[in-house]
Amino acid sequence: MNLNMNSMESVVAQIQGLSSNSSDITQLHNFLKQSEELLHSDFSRLLSSLAELDPSIHSLGFLYILEACISFPVAKEHSKSNWRPISDHIFGLETPIRGVAPMLTAIRKLQSSSEQLTTLHADFLLLCILAKCYKTGFSVLEDDIYECDQPREFFLYCYYGGMVCIGQKQFRKALELLHNVVTAPMSTLNAIAVEAYKKYILVSLIHLGQFSTSFPKYTSSVAQRNLKNFSQVIISTVQTLIPSSTDCFTQSKMKGIIFPQMIW
Repeated sequence: MNLNMNSMESVVAQIQGLSSNSSDITQLHNFLKQSEELLHSDFSRLLSSLAELDPSIHSLGFLYILEACISFPVAKEHSKSNWRPISDHIFGLETPIRGVAPMLTAIRKLQSSSEQLTTLHADFLLLCILAKCYKTGFSVLEDDIYECDQPREFFLYCYYGGMVCIGQKQFRKALELLHNVVTAPMSTLNAIAVEAYKKYILVSLIHLGQFSTSFPKYTSSVAQRNLKNFSQVIISTVQTLIPSSTDCFTQSKMKGIIFPQMIW
């Protein structure tokens, strides 16, 4: 079959033909970069092309086409639903750093403004943690967020954001984000808040040399009643160590003690 090399059919054929062998990825990457103008020319053809690709096999090509889809305003909602398979695949890669730049691009194109929290923010921050790209993740946290559709997205954004800040040794910002999780309105206790509270205690020791088990008045009654119970082991351990280990905490910055906790 003869294909017009300036057609979406040829792009799909190249993606399918060059995705099975790791040695062909560089060639595919160069081809896709040269085809960017074509990819951004016709939204309807992009959608049909996505249907012909398997994100677990054709991940690089799928990312390029999905990124092109997002450049069309009418495609934003469609692209949100399409991102989940590729996002799941990225987390399964041995080199998660490969997904950092494409996902950041997707976030910026999905946002109507820098104040909007998208469904991709939490995934992106987790990816930065896994790839140890803390500086890149921190750049997103510099935006002030005022728009959020789902509470869970906000919880995860603040939790993973706190972890990114720990990686960057931005402990004041980490405390702020973890504090947001702990004190956010909630009708039932969730695992994200529990893990955030544990990290909040540890980061308080790093940054302040002390911690308090009391909560601000605006903290939900659910959190005030239950967080201490679910965190009793770490609270008891830390209270046993203080004050003898306070200097050790602050001097070592708890290196190696705080690990990224994956919560889905």
